[in-house]
Amino acid sequence: QVQLVESGGGLVQAGGSLRLSCVASGNGFSINDMGWYRQAPGKQRELVAVISSAGTTSYADSVKGRFTISRDNAKNTLYLQMNSLKSEDTAVYYCNADYRRWGRGPYDAWGQGTQVTVSS
Repeated sequence: QVQLVESGGGLVQAGGSLRLSCVASGNGFSINDMGWYRQAPGKQRELVAVISSAGTTSYADSVKGRFTISRDNAKNTLYLQMNSLKSEDTAVYYCNADYRRWGRGPYDAWGQGTQVTVSS
């Protein structure tokens, strides 16, 4: 199976920036879409941004113009550049990947999550 490991979360003041990373590892896999989701306390997990293997991106309305999703396919790494952070961006951020392994699938993988806290 594919394992996803996120990093880059932390505490930042409102208006600040953070960059999240997610590295995929495993054998015999190819990744299709990758995305970032987030879950705030007491709320459902929501989609933040998604990027296809070809680089097509889509964003939640709440982060458009502030967040940028990107990926390095050679490094199997997904990024989320977050600028102009707001207190309402506080959440645990999860990396997600839709992948095939040894020609089978698709399968779905999730990272363990990284906490982002924005202080006002």
